[in-house]
Amino acid sequence: MSKDGHGSTGHTLLYSSDIESYVKSRQIKICVVGIGRIGLPTALSFARAGFVVTGLDINKALISQIRSGVFPLDDEPGYKDIFQDMIDAGRFSVTADAASTIPDSDIILLTLPTPMDDAGTPYYTALESVASQLNGLLTPGSIVVVESTVEPNFVESKMVKLIEGDRTRLRALENFGLGVCPETANPGEILQNFQSLPRLVGALDERTAKIISSVYSHVFGVELIMMPDCRTANAVKLTTNVFRDINVAFVNELAILFERLGIDVNVVLEAAKRKYNFEPHYPGAGVGGPCLPVNSYQLLHTASKLNGGNKMLNMIKSGRRVNESMPSHVVDMICDGLAESRVTPNASTIAILGLSYKPNVRDVQLAPSKKIIDMLKSRGARIRAYDPHYAGEDILDVHVEESVIHAVQGSSAAVLVTDHDELRELDMMEICKAGCKVFVDCKGRIDRDAVTSAGLLYRGVGRVGVRSTQNGDVSDDV
Repeated sequence: MSKDGHGSTGHTLLYSSDIESYVKSRQIKICVVGIGRIGLPTALSFARAGFVVTGLDINKALISQIRSGVFPLDDEPGYKDIFQDMIDAGRFSVTADAASTIPDSDIILLTLPTPMDDAGTPYYTALESVASQLNGLLTPGSIVVVESTVEPNFVESKMVKLIEGDRTRLRALENFGLGVCPETANPGEILQNFQSLPRLVGALDERTAKIISSVYSHVFGVELIMMPDCRTANAVKLTTNVFRDINVAFVNELAILFERLGIDVNVVLEAAKRKYNFEPHYPGAGVGGPCLPVNSYQLLHTASKLNGGNKMLNMIKSGRRVNESMPSHVVDMICDGLAESRVTPNASTIAILGLSYKPNVRDVQLAPSKKIIDMLKSRGARIRAYDPHYAGEDILDVHVEESVIHAVQGSSAAVLVTDHDELRELDMMEICKAGCKVFVDCKGRIDRDAVTSAGLLYRGVGRVGVRSTQNGDVSDDV
C-alpha cells in the first residue's frame, strides 16, 4: 500500500475511511506467522479469498517442503488441492525471512503454538519472541491479529508492551492495531469448520475490531461475533474447550464406576442423549492434543496469579486429575486381562493400536498412548505398535509396524487406544490367530461379542467385561 494520509511512511489500512474498498479489491497483503496445523490452512483460506499471502515460519525444513510443492497436512481433507492452486496462482508463498515480509504486510496473523511445560505451566515463548520482533519490523498503520489461544489479559498485559517497546516508534491505538480472532477449528475437519463455525473478534479498540471483522467475513463467510475486548474473546475460547475437558472427565469417572457395576456406559449415553438438555461426551484413554489439556491449565494459571486464586476452579483441577489418570486405568485393565490369561506383564508383548491423540490425524502431542507405553515398559512389557499415520516410523520411543497384523503378531494383548477409521473394523479372528489373548477397547468402538466369539478376553473403558478383584464388586458373569 501507499503512504498513509498522515504524512508518515506506513500502511493506509488502519487509517482508511473506506475499508470495504480495500477488502473488495484485495489490496491488503497478509502475513501468517506460524504455518503449522492451523496457520497453513488459514493462509490458504486467505489466499483462496483473493489476498496475497506470505507464510512465515522458522522451520526451514517445512519451508523447503512447501516450496517443493509437497503439502504437509494430508490428514486435512480439502486443502491439498487449494494448496496447489494457490501456489500456481502466485497468491501463496513461504519464507523464513521476517525482515523482508513483515514490513510489507498490512495484516499480520499470529498462529503460533502456546504449549505448556511438564509442570502444567503455559508458556508463550513463540508469541513473545515474535511480538518483540514486531517492535522493530511492523510498519505503522498495520494490524496484528492473534489467533493463538492465550489466557485472558495476555494480549492487553504482555503483547501490547512487547510490540510497543519503548514507544518511540509504535504506539497501540495510535499507529498500529491489535486484536484477536481465536481459531475454532478441529484438526482433521479444519476446512469444514472454517466454512461453518462463527468466529470471535476482539481488539484494543472498536475500529480495529471492525476492520478485522470485515476482512474475516470476506475470507470465511461465517458469523463474526464482536466481543468487547481481547480478554473476553480469549475467555470464550477457553471456556468452550475447558467445558469439554471437564465433561469428558465426568464421563470417564462414570465409566470407571459403571465397569464395577456391570453397566455399559455406551448404553447409558445413548439413552441419556435423548433428553433435550444432555450433551454426550465419551470416555477414553485420556485427553491429549495441544488444546484441551493446555486450555485447562491456562485458566488455572490465570487464577493462580490472583489473590486467593489457588482456591478457585476446583472443578477444573479435579477434571485434569481424572483425565490424566486414565492411562493408568487402561494399564490396569491390560494387566487384569493378562492375569486372567495367566500372563505377567514382564513376560508379555503388548500391541498398541493408534498412537495419535485423536482419530484420523497425525499428531501425538500429549497423546495418552505415550503414558500407556511408558507405564507398560516400566512393568517390563515389550511394546509393538501400529498407527496408519506413522507406519514404518519411530515415534514415542517405539517402532511403528506396517500393519495391524504385524503389530499383533506374537503379542499377548492388543489395545485400541485411538480409533482411526482404519482401526474401527478390526478382524478379531485374525488378531486371535496372531497369538493375542486379550483385547482392550479404550474407545468403545468394538463389538464385545465379536471379541469374545473370536476367543479373546475383552476389556473396555466403561464397558461390561471388566472383572474387578475387589470384594463386593460386580463381576462379568452377573
